[in-house]
Parts: sequence; structure tokens; C-alpha cells
Amino acid sequence: MIQNHRITISYDGTDYHGWQKQRKRRTIQGELETALKKILSVETPVIGSGRTDAGVHALAQVAHFKAKTRLDSGEFMRAFNGTLPRDIRVTSLQRVSTDFHARKSAKSKIYRYRILNSPRISPFLLRYVLLWPSALDIQIMSEAAALFTGEYDFTSFSSNKELHPVRSVILSKINQRGKEIAYDVEANGFLRYMVRSIVGTLLEVGRGKMRPEDIEDMFKKKKRSPRSPTAPAKGLCLIKVKY
Repeated sequence: MIQNHRITISYDGTDYHGWQKQRKRRTIQGELETALKKILSVETPVIGSGRTDAGVHALAQVAHFKAKTRLDSGEFMRAFNGTLPRDIRVTSLQRVSTDFHARKSAKSKIYRYRILNSPRISPFLLRYVLLWPSALDIQIMSEAAALFTGEYDFTSFSSNKELHPVRSVILSKINQRGKEIAYDVEANGFLRYMVRSIVGTLLEVGRGKMRPEDIEDMFKKKKRSPRSPTAPAKGLCLIKVKY
């Protein structure tokens, strides 16, 4: 009997060209499907909650696939992790109802972007945190971050050209612990480069090159601006998908 399986995956995205499968390029989806073919001896499409870009990480990405197997969930997960590259781990696997869909059933997603405001960085953080040696005004960055909360057209803060650009942001907050700054954002969906564009804008505010009120003007113009650079991928991580 073919059953629907839900998996949660953690991965270091540094050496991958994003989530979506591509010819002749290593991707997370591609590696998962390759592993499943070795285990099940049949092509098995894996559907993720959404795409992460090249270099972006995930603590708890969610996906589903349909398969016929005699393995119980524990055996299946061990087989999965025994076949996958070490920088991709399945952290949970369970059989779910046929109406569960990793993308369509998702209510919201939470991303975190990490910045180290320091002149130097540990090699153990290098792949996961953006090093920012110059001074940043955290208070004004926090004020600017709050302006992204609500339902808006995010054309000015993405590379979107085709999708409906309106998204509802539930949480947009700056937190600081020592020299590390974390930007957390939760929304019902994200456009391509949306989080990294918001972070790039917040950094411009923090270094005094933009004012919080400039963000409101950018929303109104609905046009991508070079004043809002895209932050590097390595600082971004998908933290949680809510259902």
C-alpha cells in the first residue's frame, strides 16, 4: 500500500545550489530523491514546503513523498540517513494522511538571519553567519524591522517577477546577544530573496545609509532599488514550518 510520508530535514546549504532539483547541480531535493531511489529502487518525487536558495541552510525544512515500503519509520529514517550526504540529515519521518502536503498545508514559515558584529569570526561560524566588522545601530535597526510587520506588496524587497507579491508578515524582529545579531521573520510565504533583501535594507539602516522612513517610501514605489542590497545567503536559515 502506498503511503504518504512526512519528513523534517536539517541541512548545511553551503555546497548546494538550493532546494530545487537541477540538472548537473547538487541540490537538496536532488540528494533526497537519489537516496530514496537507492532505498526503494523506484523514482520518488519529494515535495518541499518551499525552496531555499543556493547557500541557504535549514534547521527544520519539511517535505513529503509517497512510497510503498515494509520498513517502519525508524528503519526508514536510518536507511535515509545512511544513504544521504553527511550535511543533510532527516531528523523525523512519519506516515501521515494522504491530504498532507508539505507546501499547501503550511500556514507560515520562520527564518533567521545571523550577523556577527565583530572584526573577526570563528572558523566554526564562518559558513553560517555574516561577518560585519563596522558599527551598527541596533536600536534603529529594531525600529526599522518592525515596519515590515503586516500585509504588504513586497516587490521592492525581492526579485519577484511572476508571483503575486503580497505577503503577510507576522513577526519581524531584531535580537542581540553579545556581538551576534539575529533577525527573525515569520510570514505566510516568502518571495525569492525577500528575507535577504530585508536584511540588506536593515544593514543599510544600521550603518546610517538609510532611515526607517525610507522603507515606507520603498513599499509605495513597488520597485526593486539598489539602495536595498541582497545580503549573502550563508547567514540565512529556515528555522521552522508551521502547520
